[in-house]
Amino acid sequence: MNSFYDTSRDEPDRPIAQMDDESLRTGGSAKALDTIPKEETIDATRAFFQEGYRFVSNRCERFGSDIFETRLLGGPAICMRGAQAAEMFYEPERMTRKGALPMSTLKLLQDKGSVATLDGPAHHHRKAMFLDLLSPAHAEAIARRAAEELETRAAAWPRLHRVRLIDEFHTILGQAIFEWAKVPVPRDELPRLIDELAAMIANSGTVGPKNWWARARRRRAERKIRRAVDRVRAGFIEAEQESPFSQIVWHRDLNGHLLPPETCVVELLNILRPTVAIARFMVFAVHALSQRPDMRDRVAKDADFAHAFVQEVRRVYPFFPVVGGVARQAFEWRGHHFEKGRFFLLDLYGTDHHSALWPDPEDFQPERFVTREPSPFDLIPQGAGDPAQDHRCAGEWVTIAVMTKLIGVFAEKIDYRPSSQDDSIDLQEMPAGPQSGMTIKDARLCH
Repeated sequence: MNSFYDTSRDEPDRPIAQMDDESLRTGGSAKALDTIPKEETIDATRAFFQEGYRFVSNRCERFGSDIFETRLLGGPAICMRGAQAAEMFYEPERMTRKGALPMSTLKLLQDKGSVATLDGPAHHHRKAMFLDLLSPAHAEAIARRAAEELETRAAAWPRLHRVRLIDEFHTILGQAIFEWAKVPVPRDELPRLIDELAAMIANSGTVGPKNWWARARRRRAERKIRRAVDRVRAGFIEAEQESPFSQIVWHRDLNGHLLPPETCVVELLNILRPTVAIARFMVFAVHALSQRPDMRDRVAKDADFAHAFVQEVRRVYPFFPVVGGVARQAFEWRGHHFEKGRFFLLDLYGTDHHSALWPDPEDFQPERFVTREPSPFDLIPQGAGDPAQDHRCAGEWVTIAVMTKLIGVFAEKIDYRPSSQDDSIDLQEMPAGPQSGMTIKDARLCH
């Protein structure tokens, strides 16, 4: 078994009583649930932070059920995993994200007024703008720009004995997205802005001083971008017509009003920051390539296999652990009644590692995606469902396009030697990543 993680502190595996396996695989009708197991605890929040990505699955295995009730953040929570659970959670208009994220995470990854916190027609109207900005054609343009940045950065690597890839990919992706979006900020401010975006991502799962520090860095980034928004609206500078920056600055809501400047800043960050976050996936992709050097030549020469390789990286490696939602109305599911206001937690990582959906789930097998197109509810590292109808991430297709292009270039054109390092991935850390940031040495660009 090719297991890529340090899971030594996880709970031992227990037999799983599968929840109607065939229905999980096909998305068909489900059997009723007799009972929903309940964890007897005053509050499991501390356990969540201690167990990280395995928190939900540990309990699913203990209870023999893919759904259970516990207490988190001082209140009751329904936790679940699997394709059926994802389909229920992402039923259009069923859940709201309002009140579903702890403030420590909300302030770094979304903030008030963002598209993710809207519901109903307002959400669909704002989301349509993002779907247009992040369309497949635009995703390919961002990917090409990122590939150019990778080659530019790699040309300078021979002057460095060691290269820390998480830092390099932050810079590559940050430079690419700022240039593509045409954000009118001075070029000499970009390195610090990119560092601030990376800090938001790295500390999104923390509480206390680290989180406060990252929020302070976000506020600095917001001030810089707000200055650009205000100068464009006041006519002091002109934004490039039809650029992503211009479209957000001049976007009008359903009532025909321009977005408040602070909301423009939030939504611009919601394009810039997630693109920089792809650096984490790229480090995982290089980690996978280092674990399976036999796949390098095929990744370099076969675009379809490179795409399958990327999908398997997204399935196997830890990105977001869970997503939360609050029921907008009471509803029935599998024989159970859930009240309005009920809090739900969907296990993204656990669904991507569910043996009912993915045979040998800990094995890295890109071949499983060569002939299989994942459904909207089984491969869900960035959420599930239809991005045009629900809260699924509009930038997921950018992620796939960028990763496919970059790992193809890396496999074909970057020559390097592994560096002595700790490249283990601790699933108790959120967000997780190789402890070293994936360091390589004697790297050079080959033509």
